[in-house]
Amino acid sequence: MQILDNIHAFFWNSMTANNCNTYLVDGPTRILIDPGHISHFDHVRRELAKMNLGIEDLGLVLCTHAHPDHIEATQLFKQISVPVAIHEAEWPLIQAMESQIAAMGLSLDAIAPDLFLKAGDLNVQGLELKVYHTPGHSPGSVCFYRPGLKALFTGDLVFKQGLGRTDLPGGDGELIKKSILQMADLDVEWILPGHGDVVSGANEVKQNFAQLEQFYFGYI
Repeated sequence: MQILDNIHAFFWNSMTANNCNTYLVDGPTRILIDPGHISHFDHVRRELAKMNLGIEDLGLVLCTHAHPDHIEATQLFKQISVPVAIHEAEWPLIQAMESQIAAMGLSLDAIAPDLFLKAGDLNVQGLELKVYHTPGHSPGSVCFYRPGLKALFTGDLVFKQGLGRTDLPGGDGELIKKSILQMADLDVEWILPGHGDVVSGANEVKQNFAQLEQFYFGYI
């Protein structure tokens, strides 16, 4: 589903599986954000096929964080040499959870990133994104901002009328509040979250951030 110029959203609406929203940023290099669970990746394949694309047509995979429902399908890209990137602060958390990952039938090598992200500008053949390090849901959580479109990919930092959990390994309530306030200061007209519905319109975005601070900050 195209939601903005060169941005397509593959929403996950099933109530029986905890998969994430996946986004395609089209450009000189096509970027896929958060490929999700491998067992549900056919959902993404079908949506790409509607655009006459396959995963071999992608040039880069970015992950907002390293929870399995966002990164498990990255192992598919190892087979076709499409690089995968996460924030550098996320890899130690993955390594610390090696036994749990192994219990899921995964190896560290299968989901190891090819590139590490840092906060700042990310230019991929002229396609510009800004990377913000937004810890709290996990140590290396990031948001990606498309300045020209005022679009913010928030992963599990914020949702429509909700925010990410802080009770998982590496979660931190104080850090997530700081990260949310940092993103609330940006000029955003679209919140593209890791789960749930998009928030569109500058006023709606501001109200969403204000509601999170008002109703949730006292509980985390």
